[in-house]
Amino acid sequence: MKKYIIAIDEGSSSVRAVVFDAFKNEVVLSRKEKLKTIYPQPGWVEQDAEEIFQKSKACLDDVLEKLDPSLVYGIGITNQRETSIMWNKKTGMPIAPAISWQCRRTADFIKSLDKTTQSYIFKTTGLVPDAYFSASKFRWILKNNKKAQTLLKQNNLCAGTVDSFLVFRLTNKQSFVSDITNASRTMLLNIKTGKWDEKLLSIFGIDKTILPEIVENNKVVGYYSFDGKQIPIAGICGDQQSSLFGQMCFSKGDAKITFGTGSFMLLNTGNDFLLSKHKLVTTIALKLENKPITYAIEGSIFNCGSAVDWLENIGLTHGPKDCDRLALEVSNTNEAQFVPAFTGLGAPYWEPNAKASLIGILLNTQKTHIARAVLEGIAYSVFDVFSVLDKDFSFIGKTIKVDGGVSNSEVCMQTTSNMTQRKLVKSKEVESTSMGVIYLCGLALNVFQNLNDIKSRYKEERTYLPKITEEQKQELYQKWKNAIKRTI
Repeated sequence: MKKYIIAIDEGSSSVRAVVFDAFKNEVVLSRKEKLKTIYPQPGWVEQDAEEIFQKSKACLDDVLEKLDPSLVYGIGITNQRETSIMWNKKTGMPIAPAISWQCRRTADFIKSLDKTTQSYIFKTTGLVPDAYFSASKFRWILKNNKKAQTLLKQNNLCAGTVDSFLVFRLTNKQSFVSDITNASRTMLLNIKTGKWDEKLLSIFGIDKTILPEIVENNKVVGYYSFDGKQIPIAGICGDQQSSLFGQMCFSKGDAKITFGTGSFMLLNTGNDFLLSKHKLVTTIALKLENKPITYAIEGSIFNCGSAVDWLENIGLTHGPKDCDRLALEVSNTNEAQFVPAFTGLGAPYWEPNAKASLIGILLNTQKTHIARAVLEGIAYSVFDVFSVLDKDFSFIGKTIKVDGGVSNSEVCMQTTSNMTQRKLVKSKEVESTSMGVIYLCGLALNVFQNLNDIKSRYKEERTYLPKITEEQKQELYQKWKNAIKRTI
């Protein structure tokens, strides 16, 4: 017997439809489409919201055509977070480009907020005030787009993150919702109550009527019509929280690192709302129906896979595999240091105006050294986050789960293990982000009975153990801190 669950995995650079066979316990089919990113001026990053929807739908329809729709139990959705979209409520059409999570156009506004306001934002949302999050992006569109202003007056405007836009369109405008994890990344949600916060709405000039209803992660939110069958949409979750769930990090102290376009480390803190003393953010990790909120501490590194892509774009490598191959040809970087700050430095520095830097170049520096410096720079950026997590919270487990495209890099993973002094575990199932919403969708529709049922399905592919001493680690980290200081 077959029992399929489909995940729409909408990321920063591509969208995929992933089909999971719950009886075979494996991914059996997938379809991927690349997404364009637009850079209209320095610091600005945009995407075409309609392209995001059309390519998501195309991937979904393509895999459905290859299946018997009657055997498809449901569709889950995971997505790039913070990317902000506004659209016409009547037509469903976007009124402006989607403003990417990477966009820095609102950095000056965030910087202008007084300390009292910034403190309120942090204590209420768990987020360090930054242009990264959605609130200032929504404000920018409302201030600068006449269509938005007109539609607002007509009570015909919707604002949301990518999950909200996709559900709205896939349900033929019947469902205007956002899951609680995506909502927690807008900088408008009180994450203790799980509700939109009136004071935050006032600070950013956002009318609550344009925002979606907030729902739990395992709630059926609507139906997608295909070939005469109404397929439930259930299991909606922001990509990093979905990855945390897909990596079976269900308990307090469990941690994972995703090495994608950006890099994100999340630590499950259970039902405890905790705040970092070192500029990491608190986020909602999960909210199941009739269960309390599960929280996580998160550190975000804005550039990870994007740094590897940059090497390919300038012709230094021929893709991620070639980058790792070159890096493995040398045992060190020959003093070169690379700081991946193309769109500013995220946690724990929060320096929006920082730029990527490559320093320590010698006459005998080769592209092999630069490739290695980039991969090690990503690992050191991750260790920056780990080190402050370790200072703030003493309950990080001895094992860290890893996923994402750059987790295929031998150099990056070994360096990360060396620096964190932790065992890294890579899942055999590379689609951790997709698996998170597949499991959540299955919980919503009783395909999976409970968390133990899900946890029994985890398969380990590869582990990394630290290979350097504490003294060697500190010596390497001091060089990295010097590079950071010069970059800032």
